[in-house]
Amino acid sequence: MTLKEKFRELIPDELWQAAGQGWDGLKRLPADIEAVTHPLRLESIKKLKALKDTHQGERCVIIGNGPSLNKMDIQKIRQEITFGMNRIYLAWEEWGFRTSYFLSINDLVIEQCAEDIQALDLPKFISWRSHRWLEPKQDLHFLYTTYTGPKFTSDVCKRVWEGATVTYVALQLAYHMGFSTVVLIGVDHSFVSEGKPNQTIVSQGDDPNHFSPGYFGKGFRWQLPDLETSELAYQIAQQAYLADGRQILDATIDGQLTVFPKVDFDTYFGKK
Repeated sequence: MTLKEKFRELIPDELWQAAGQGWDGLKRLPADIEAVTHPLRLESIKKLKALKDTHQGERCVIIGNGPSLNKMDIQKIRQEITFGMNRIYLAWEEWGFRTSYFLSINDLVIEQCAEDIQALDLPKFISWRSHRWLEPKQDLHFLYTTYTGPKFTSDVCKRVWEGATVTYVALQLAYHMGFSTVVLIGVDHSFVSEGKPNQTIVSQGDDPNHFSPGYFGKGFRWQLPDLETSELAYQIAQQAYLADGRQILDATIDGQLTVFPKVDFDTYFGKK
């Protein structure tokens, strides 16, 4: 038995967890300081503050990137306020419209798609870690997101836990902006590709896990999902929304996520 294991047996769970959180916070301290002092972040904080509760009481749709998007009539949400994530822009030409907002936090996605993201002409929310790949623009907002320190933040000017999925960050952003109802679509919560969670792999061919075979096409570097951590994050989001009288609904067709109440996409958004 190692010394760490001996200590673990002797120390009560609550004290052990508190010590772990404290150590985690200390490790984040340099990044915390930069996130509240760097000129680019300070400018983003001002813009994020201006967005607080700008959509109070309204409804929005957070669009995941699962294959189920191909099963639905996306035109039904054409007039909705929408959040698109990562490479969602690959679908915009076919749809004939773009999302209202764009969000990306994964380093590998942003690094490989920086030119595409930079060219998008709409409000963009990007992880602060990735500012080295993008030129500052008025429509670009840097979020200070972290891998550790589970939490739900109602104020995205502060630290935002990623919860192993960009969708969780989108839920926190939607809360910050005041939306009272959030509807998820395309959040399939299932992947054909298997392996260790968060492991970086290189795609060997067409992508079976997203709405387009070219989404993470051949040669694209990406990280395998951590569905267990994502579910934990979704549960935290569900509790936060319900505690404030808000709701998250899941209209994903054939989705595997069971955290949020299900609604039928066609019925909820009305028949044509």
